[in-house]
Amino acid sequence: MTDIDVAIIGAGAAGLSAARTLAAAPLNVAVLEAQDRIGGRAHTVPLAGLRLDLGCEWLHSADRNPLVAPIAASGLTIDKTPPPWASPQATPTLTAEERQAYGAAFAAFDERVEVAAREPADRPASDLLEPGAPWNPLLNAFSSYYNGEAFDLVSVKDYAAYDDSEVNWRVVEGYGTGITGLAPQGVRILDGCPVSLLRHDGPRLRLETPKGVVQARAAVICVPTAVLAAGGLRILPELPAKLAAAEGLPLGVADKVFLKLDEPEAFAAESMVYGAPDRTATGAYHLRPLGRPIIEAFFGGAHARALEAEGPGASAAFAIEELVGVYGSGLRSRVSVLAKTAWASDPWAGGSYSHALPGRSGERAVLAAPVDGRLFFAGEACSPHAFSTAHGAWETGERAAREVLAALGV
Repeated sequence: MTDIDVAIIGAGAAGLSAARTLAAAPLNVAVLEAQDRIGGRAHTVPLAGLRLDLGCEWLHSADRNPLVAPIAASGLTIDKTPPPWASPQATPTLTAEERQAYGAAFAAFDERVEVAAREPADRPASDLLEPGAPWNPLLNAFSSYYNGEAFDLVSVKDYAAYDDSEVNWRVVEGYGTGITGLAPQGVRILDGCPVSLLRHDGPRLRLETPKGVVQARAAVICVPTAVLAAGGLRILPELPAKLAAAEGLPLGVADKVFLKLDEPEAFAAESMVYGAPDRTATGAYHLRPLGRPIIEAFFGGAHARALEAEGPGASAAFAIEELVGVYGSGLRSRVSVLAKTAWASDPWAGGSYSHALPGRSGERAVLAAPVDGRLFFAGEACSPHAFSTAHGAWETGERAAREVLAALGV
């Protein structure tokens, strides 16, 4: 292990994809993973007889998502039930007139974004909200779920660059289960092995880990931008452009709370409610996903960070209070907390998925560019059009692996 051809730093979707692509090559490859598990921000846990996705959950752009076929081929079940946000009728707490008004406001906002994205200068997406419009708080709440931050922190050009077919499917056994199941045979994966320092000033790369120094001809770096920006992985000599790119592509936050329902039949399956559609600091609640006896609460952006800062019970307490406001006080005795996430507090993630700050939309290409034919970068933040998704990360891992093969002449 002390002298290998290729070191892959991180066993999330990008790292596993790079490993899978390199597995057939005549190279000595190892994946170095900081945590005691693989999958990164794709994390499925078994609880109460259910498989819950604490991280990514939806196969976005599923009709062209490169993960659908291999996950299905592995024997897992692809569910094609449309998400509740795709059906206006699935939000029963809004009247038909309110749903129509919100949809119209959203469509008008998107049209303004498309026009602004073609202009030379970038700006915050919040500039395109209609001043004082009543649906702005809910639009910003949507942004906090979708981008991990409200629109004032999101680049117009980057937001418009995301390419989505709007076809969304799920893996019944868990998206995290599907991704980790694609880990290649024959490639060593060392968990509990964080790389604290990567030196690239000698004839061989030197990677310092708790299990010793690893030397390699090339490295694929699949580390979240928040970890790079915070110095969780130091690269020497420093790469100022990479650090600046990581800072310009911070991770927003999308946290979940899973509540178990004692009387699930009282709630319509695959429906959704907002806690308070007139404010941004609110939750989106997916009722009985896949028909299961649970409510999945979703919080994003500054609100999610504030709940994490309050302590481990704050997000669940907030979710229950908002749902009581919708369904009445009787709900308290009918739900129990199964699980909750705190992605901003996770030292190996630092958030959920990336967005470009206003004026920083070009940083994705900067972050993805190889360095000296030895350092290669992958991860969802490196994807030009599928950032914030597991399949975007997967595609960048394949791309980085191909760059490695070309550089090493294999």
